[in-house]
Amino acid sequence: MARNDGIDRTSARNVNLTAAKIGNAQWHNEREKESYTNPDIIPERTSQNIHFKKPTAGYAEMFAQMEKNGVISTRGLKTDANLYGELIFDVNSAYFYNHGGYEFAKRFYEDAYRAAIEIVGGEQYILSAVMHADERNRAMSEALGQDVFHYHLHVVYVPVVEKQIFWSKRCKDKSLVGTVKETIMQVSSSKKWLSKPALDEQGVPILQKNGKPVLRKSYSVLQDDFFQAMRNAGYSDVERGERGSSEEHLT
Repeated sequence: MARNDGIDRTSARNVNLTAAKIGNAQWHNEREKESYTNPDIIPERTSQNIHFKKPTAGYAEMFAQMEKNGVISTRGLKTDANLYGELIFDVNSAYFYNHGGYEFAKRFYEDAYRAAIEIVGGEQYILSAVMHADERNRAMSEALGQDVFHYHLHVVYVPVVEKQIFWSKRCKDKSLVGTVKETIMQVSSSKKWLSKPALDEQGVPILQKNGKPVLRKSYSVLQDDFFQAMRNAGYSDVERGERGSSEEHLT
């Protein structure tokens, strides 16, 4: 993010959420609370928040309906499993301020939402996508003597991976044993964000000196994908967030 060096950087984070925590995410994202501890949320501006996908019900209710309809499966999951993911896309406030503010941010995050659809694996797995336009950047506002808002995008989704279910030895028709019985979209945060081996130009895994494969860390890939998607959309004046940064997000 911003380092006071004049460089505007993209940032993408993923937060894994259990059923017990999804309510808080909904209250915050959909602005359902009566009051907020964050003094920089300006309720008078909430009407300017933009939904690129508006939830049709509560997040948990939408999840339950998707499971009922067979769109997703929770087969084999533990009770405390991460059932939801939340992507937060961001660029430092100065980037939007220098490009005209609100209208530019709307266009930028509409394109970011298209990137989110690809990252998630399909719009059908997205529960809500909302750009917040009501959070004030206090430091910039005080420095410039006018309100400056920090635009960012929240995308709540269900993390799924395709999983094949095979006929077991208990099947009466022995000719079916070992063949695919059905394919499900399994809810799995850990498999969705599994780090994968890095490949060379010939598609061969790149190995370390000890012979183990070099892994492409999943969240680093997320940063790459978001940055590249925005570059492809024509935003040539942003740079990728700092690679290998150990900084943590502050609420």
